[in-house]
Amino acid sequence: MTGGAGASLAAEPTTLLNASYDVSRELYKDINDAFAADWKKKTGETVTINQSHGGSTKQALAVANGLEADVVTFNQAPDVEVLVKPGLVSADWRKQFPNNAAPYASTSIFLVRKGNPKGIKDWDDLAKPGIEVIVPNPKTSGNGRYTYLAAWGYALKKTGNEAGAKEFVGKLFANVPVLDGGGRGATTTFTQRDKGDVLVTFENEAALIGKEFGADKFDVVYPKVSIIAEPPVAVVNTVADKRGSRKLAEAYLNFLYSPEGQAIIAKHHLRPRDEAVLKANAAQFPAIETFSVEDLLGGWDAVQKQHFADGANYDQIAIKQ
Repeated sequence: MTGGAGASLAAEPTTLLNASYDVSRELYKDINDAFAADWKKKTGETVTINQSHGGSTKQALAVANGLEADVVTFNQAPDVEVLVKPGLVSADWRKQFPNNAAPYASTSIFLVRKGNPKGIKDWDDLAKPGIEVIVPNPKTSGNGRYTYLAAWGYALKKTGNEAGAKEFVGKLFANVPVLDGGGRGATTTFTQRDKGDVLVTFENEAALIGKEFGADKFDVVYPKVSIIAEPPVAVVNTVADKRGSRKLAEAYLNFLYSPEGQAIIAKHHLRPRDEAVLKANAAQFPAIETFSVEDLLGGWDAVQKQHFADGANYDQIAIKQ
């Protein structure tokens, strides 16, 4: 095709790349199909959303190092912040979409063998001798980082001091026999390699495991208190501007907040932000006391320095194992 119209059409992007964390595959498969159908209905255009998955922090580094993702849908705010410093994502990314650019929430819970043979009920049980805890590496996985912070926050509330929290988390991680790079790897270790007594993972991942392997294999255990996880989304400005995909990228992320998008999110056992959708799915989201990184732990910048920077608390704990 030649001429101005042809050149204009050729310049219109019909694809997006979403760089996401590794346990979001099933969610975005459904989101992508629904968005493509919605876009086709509204515009007549056929679009394809491609996916890249891995540990959330690894994905952030991949985008920082040149992976040309139009949008990112990570599971923790620090992974978006990694892209702010080099100018890939706007500094005010939290203000560009509702709910601080987090279209849904989840929380860290326990998955145990059927019948709960070790009697695991709360965080204290994970630090007992003889219990094998499966959790991904907090240095490379948002899932692992949330587990670490959930345990730290629980112990901080219980003991009232940082020393007590550090001692407790040290005991828990002494019970971790292998550190997989991401949440999906940890799930495979627990479910297919049959290693460990308890898998600490997001609420939605536990539900998916039950569906995949059968309710006769595992039980879900809700601790009394846990952390609220708010997975953020953002447009990668450099890629969107280079490809001319901003309009499509923003429409894609806004679709997550639509009633249809929120219903798909609830179907995948993630807690929707839309009050009507949440109420309609209340039975699958048990009430649980939660705390946030901002409310209890001083915010992500403080957490990064105190716990996950080189030589910080997590490294000190890991060296002792």
